Amino acid sequence: MQEIAVHPAPVTPDDFAPIRWRGHWIWVPEEPIAPSGFMAARSDPHAPEAHGLFRKPFHLDSVPERAPARLSADSRYLLYVNGREVSRGPVRSQPRRLHYDLVDLAPYLRPGANLIAIYVKYYGTPKSFWMPATPNLTLGKTGVLVFEANLGPAGWVVSDGSWRARKCDAWDSLAASEADPLGGGVPIELFDARRFPHGWHMGGFDDSNWGAAQVVPAVHIGGFARTQPPTDPYGPLFPRPIAPLDGELRTPAAIQRETLAGTVDVSINNPVKRVEAALTLPVSQAAQAAQLPLTIDIPAGGAARLTMDMGRIVSGLVGLELEAPAGTMLDLSYVEEPIKGPGRFGAQHAGTRYIARGTHDRFELFDSNGFRYAYILAHGTTGQITLRGFAVREQLYPWQDGTAFRCDDEELNRIFAAGVRTVQLNSHDAFIDCPTREQRAWVGDGVVHQMVHLATNGDWRLAWHYLTLGNSPRSDGILPMSVVGEIEAGGAFTIPDWALNWVHGVYNRYRFSGDRDAVKALMPTVERVLRWYTPYQTAEGVLKDVPEWNLVDWSSVLVNDTSSILTALWARGLREFAEMAAWLEERSSQRWAEGLYERARAGFDVFWDEARGSYVDHIVEGERRPEMSQLAGALAIVSGLAPAERWGRIVATITDPARLVVRSWTGAEGDYSPEKMQKQFQGIYEIDWDAEREIVIAEPFMSYTVHDAVAQAGRADMLPNLYRRWTQFLTNGYDTIGECWGWGTHVHGWSCTPTRDMIFYTLGITPAEPGYTLARVAPRLGPLTWAKGAAPTAYGPITVEVDAERVLVESPVPVVIELAGQPSQRLGPGRHELTLRVD
Repeated sequence: MQEIAVHPAPVTPDDFAPIRWRGHWIWVPEEPIAPSGFMAARSDPHAPEAHGLFRKPFHLDSVPERAPARLSADSRYLLYVNGREVSRGPVRSQPRRLHYDLVDLAPYLRPGANLIAIYVKYYGTPKSFWMPATPNLTLGKTGVLVFEANLGPAGWVVSDGSWRARKCDAWDSLAASEADPLGGGVPIELFDARRFPHGWHMGGFDDSNWGAAQVVPAVHIGGFARTQPPTDPYGPLFPRPIAPLDGELRTPAAIQRETLAGTVDVSINNPVKRVEAALTLPVSQAAQAAQLPLTIDIPAGGAARLTMDMGRIVSGLVGLELEAPAGTMLDLSYVEEPIKGPGRFGAQHAGTRYIARGTHDRFELFDSNGFRYAYILAHGTTGQITLRGFAVREQLYPWQDGTAFRCDDEELNRIFAAGVRTVQLNSHDAFIDCPTREQRAWVGDGVVHQMVHLATNGDWRLAWHYLTLGNSPRSDGILPMSVVGEIEAGGAFTIPDWALNWVHGVYNRYRFSGDRDAVKALMPTVERVLRWYTPYQTAEGVLKDVPEWNLVDWSSVLVNDTSSILTALWARGLREFAEMAAWLEERSSQRWAEGLYERARAGFDVFWDEARGSYVDHIVEGERRPEMSQLAGALAIVSGLAPAERWGRIVATITDPARLVVRSWTGAEGDYSPEKMQKQFQGIYEIDWDAEREIVIAEPFMSYTVHDAVAQAGRADMLPNLYRRWTQFLTNGYDTIGECWGWGTHVHGWSCTPTRDMIFYTLGITPAEPGYTLARVAPRLGPLTWAKGAAPTAYGPITVEVDAERVLVESPVPVVIELAGQPSQRLGPGRHELTLRVD
């Protein structure tokens, strides 16, 4: 009889004490953390980046079946056990909601001598994906680590003063004047391998000259000088709520080798700018290289340049292996497109410097970078060097198998796959705008990422974590436009309507999960966001003079003075809040929202243009202006402010290709426009289209509301033809969806609406009741001959196959079938085949 393998139970928070940790906060001895100030220390706006190495040897007579461990750090850590990488973290979060990671060390242990080694990076100043804690007199001023592991009969290993530790000076930082003027993005790593202790994470390494880790207490009134979590300023510490990141190892698809005859300007410290400056050096030799390893000659007084084309956008940890004399410099720049000159406004500014040790030159960056082309400028030596390896270990959120979409139109299949790939590249420990430029967690952008996850990924944890991260309102109730980064840390102006997209994300949580406790926990913030707008509601019920940056979309929408677009977005939020409040039996909240909504609905007709069949964008000084966008009509439908009898006419108007024009206040001719942006700062918005006749099309992001409106109006059959506009992104080898029509990055998650819609509207799979306890299947092929695919639910996938004659549905839950021209049918779980009526 075959034995059944028994796997150890997964590590959970129940493996540890319910509140107080056994492990202590520790840091390197070279940075003594002494109390400063009286009530609390102040955040240092010039806090330096710091790097700590920690080692803890221990002995095991035997390896336990399970070895539950958990750890966290400020800012990020990398855990090794016996020289093998185990985990990275913690996930991004506001400092007072710090998370920890759970791991089982047993697979990495061995009888006899063992070693735990942990690298901790402290970022110092706010980054696009990290913000510093407001420190007490000690904790929060620099990096810290906490660790604990239960080794069974051998007892507990916890972080304390017995650990060996060392501050590492192998990394350097750019001065503020040398960094990207727009901020954001991944910190540029400047790494000198000559100053790094090779093999520090392995057993047998001599750490006799290292010091003892310092235990760091929380010093403040009422803090009791505790050294074990929970403490201020990090809160209770929460378990990691999402899956570990992972991905494939990506290697170059093509390599260009060039020998440069001139001298590299080493007075330029930024490696990105140094690579750009070297474009002016004469090229003495150039050739294509087949593959790595690659040996190149660096002439006396010259340099060599390698251009790595990865063949597509990749995102992850850049690794390289080199054979070169000590002191050889590699300056790297990571870009989406080939470099043609100095970095343009709004472009990537990511790069690395690696200085060779002369032996054991194998290096992997700590922070994730996204790019298609990597430029490597080799200099600082003469003679031969060999690049033995260059690769990217992708670090992306995993996708669960079992969901898909295919149809008879290969163009649409490519768009669907590109949307999944794009959103995955933008799914790190948060939904980010793009992996190549900022990596910020914008609270508005993420709603499209969320819906693509709900449509295509069986693991919805990141879709819900998006809401948790965004649930960080300012004191006045509105959300920061970007969270867990320098924007939230700065506390400046926001994009108010981004919070309304987040509200729609909460509504998605209600519809798709049906989790009452989770939705109820978010409702107070939803209400505060909606209340933020009430001072700007006129007696007529519409919104006027809403302050801050009302971006809405990169398209040229008009929101100044009295705005139909902002009114409709707010009304959508009010209606969604009222529906959720009714579901939660919170009648007073429901009545409050419905009252405000009815006032908006009563006054909204002031924006209607009967002659053109849709709504104008705004009214200025009491006069209805002619400017009209797709979004004004679309949002009027999805908010319910437009009467249903107008929906068909509105859809016909806002999808009429003869009337649609592409315009943006921000971008032009393939790029961001500094001139246009400067005019926005001055309040200048120039109408360069025929406002009496033409309609401004939505950019890819807010196209999600346009497609929602088309479907809500009963015209989902139109959507396959609308998807085709996205084909323009899939050129020159790029297999991802870009930021805007004709400009912006090549890989923006907010642009992937068609991927969502092929599941929700073409196959027609959506929840009919909260939590998918009842599903709806309403396929609308439009011009397609057939389509098939599956959508995830908590109960398993729902699969649909549809052609001109029949619909085949297999569902783990009861389902309502809505076929065009036929009465709806409610069917039980199982497999069902229905015949389409042919008129």
